[in-house]
Amino acid sequence: MIEIVAAIARWFQLGANLILLGSCIFLAIPKDRKRTYSEAWVDRLESLFPWLAIAIPLGLVVILITTIIQVTGNSNNLWHQEIWLGFLNDTRVGQVWLWRAVSAILLLLAVIAHLRSRLKARWQYIFCAIIATLPLIASAFVSHAATEEFSLSAILPYALHLVFAGIWFGALPAFLVLIHAYAANNKNQSIRNSETLERFSLIALPVMLLIILTGIIVSDQIFEDHYAALVATPYGWLLSAKMLILGVILVIASRVRSYWLPLLGNTQEVQLAESGKKGLQKWVGIEFFLAVIVVLLATIITHTTPIKHALIDNWPFPFRFSLAATWNQPHVVVKVSIGLTVCAIALSILILRQWLDWEWKRFIGISSVLFISGLAITLPALTIQAYPETYRRSLIPFDATSVSNGATLYAQQCVECHGPQGKGNGIKSRTLSTMLPDLLTESHTTDHTPGDFYHWITYGMINTNMPGYSDTLSDEDRWDLVNYIHALSRGYQARRLTPEIIPNKAHVKPPLFNYGGQDGSNGVLQDFRDKKVVLLVVFSWPQSEERLKELRSAYASLSELDATVLAVPSQELTADELVQVASEMPFPILTQGAAEIVDSYSLFRRTLNHPDLIGSGTIPPHMEFLIDRNGYLRARWIPSIDLSGWSAVDQLTRQMSLLNRENAKFPYPDEFVR
Repeated sequence: MIEIVAAIARWFQLGANLILLGSCIFLAIPKDRKRTYSEAWVDRLESLFPWLAIAIPLGLVVILITTIIQVTGNSNNLWHQEIWLGFLNDTRVGQVWLWRAVSAILLLLAVIAHLRSRLKARWQYIFCAIIATLPLIASAFVSHAATEEFSLSAILPYALHLVFAGIWFGALPAFLVLIHAYAANNKNQSIRNSETLERFSLIALPVMLLIILTGIIVSDQIFEDHYAALVATPYGWLLSAKMLILGVILVIASRVRSYWLPLLGNTQEVQLAESGKKGLQKWVGIEFFLAVIVVLLATIITHTTPIKHALIDNWPFPFRFSLAATWNQPHVVVKVSIGLTVCAIALSILILRQWLDWEWKRFIGISSVLFISGLAITLPALTIQAYPETYRRSLIPFDATSVSNGATLYAQQCVECHGPQGKGNGIKSRTLSTMLPDLLTESHTTDHTPGDFYHWITYGMINTNMPGYSDTLSDEDRWDLVNYIHALSRGYQARRLTPEIIPNKAHVKPPLFNYGGQDGSNGVLQDFRDKKVVLLVVFSWPQSEERLKELRSAYASLSELDATVLAVPSQELTADELVQVASEMPFPILTQGAAEIVDSYSLFRRTLNHPDLIGSGTIPPHMEFLIDRNGYLRARWIPSIDLSGWSAVDQLTRQMSLLNRENAKFPYPDEFVR
């Protein structure tokens, strides 16, 4: 119940704000630069202003009440002053609410001052419109996009989206009031009003396109490649409905501008002008009704789990679209090019319609047939098979523990067919009726989702020798296998890493890990994000003794570069060895989680010169990995392969200095494979 009340309050508050903004914009665009409207319809419209201005702060109060109840889970907390003050002072949502409330009060005062003024100057409408944008801009700071990334690039598109929506949607009531007040007995006034409607129509169409453009930018920020959720999650269904209605509105707006408005301005044929008036009343009324629904959907969307975090437990279609998986297939490029060309021709007809002099039915029919034909050519070429689990997300993070357990399960269940490194060369591979994929060198893992692999591991693969393991492996074990397979693939891609970083370019996502050191320290790899560069050292004892001493001597200079060192023994150390290794070491020697870290990071040992694809592979006695502040693996030194590399510590510090000077901000690696 409280969710419904909150949604209704947001709807009325947002709708009132948009209408007040759009009405002021509409009244600020008469032809005469100095003169404003003085007709009766203006007074009728302005009589709504006080109610709209009051509705905004009242709606905000209801929003605050419902938010506190939802956050605290107890309506009795509304009677405790400290709860209110704590929410308003200590949370970003509360602080933004204060900004919105202050701007709403300023808007109310501006409206009162305007209505009390005898002279209605254009600057007054412009001033009220500017003030009306403030609550909208403030609300952008608590949008889904701002929650994901609090930055100008995330907030600005959403703020512009709301402002443009106000200019278009908010002006429709003024548009309707003017149409209903159209006075045919005053020729000059009628001509003037008709010109005003035409001028606003010229503004409304590009504004509508800007609404769609900013909406696409905002949606893309929220989606982050999870476009399948458009048809498989509540957020996606609501957004799809909103886009569909906006498309209908755009068609209506185009028809109003091209057909009905010219009839209204016809001063020669009274019957045609009357027909234009009735047509505008009908279709602009429908447009406004649909716009109200769009605003309602927008408010409901704000209370819905964003697509990025929504779970698709069951994909409803036996197919999906994938550019990565299909682009290199035969004839795909040609088919897609032809299909997109046909779609472009259909859109060109839309743009050139007024010069083609076609009937409406002919225009719609030809455009629709061409566009559908273009899609029919393009989409099948980009289609691959999908399963109910295709977009299912694992509850098991992509970490060292999961990868290590997956390696054990792989050795027990998969190695005889797929081979020790996933190359499809196991001892049973030649006896099988189907050729096995190379999980390393082929694009198998990147072309398919983790959910695809989970489905195959669970149910097997039809018409192949691949069995299902739903009865022999737990759900967690199957996801561990998925993580291990993707770690194999990422390890192979990491062969391009060298001791030299590539500035402002990060793509290798290493497994996360928990750790505990002999000095009592503990934590997770994510603890160092935005704080320190991590040098992960996988060492053997006593082979790596000299290198550890070098790092000990250089630790002060490494610390000055905001770097930390985590040393992991490749084999379990005895108590005496641990004491010997840790003696006078300023950095921790990891003892808890060490085996899992070695198992997972040893998969990242391959280089271009030493791919290490034969047999089960060999783990080098010493490896060093450089992980940046965003959590990406950026450089790697293996002494037995890369020779000098970081043997001189100043070469290592140089790489760290380059990382510190980077300007690029990369998104954090996903904790789950995708």
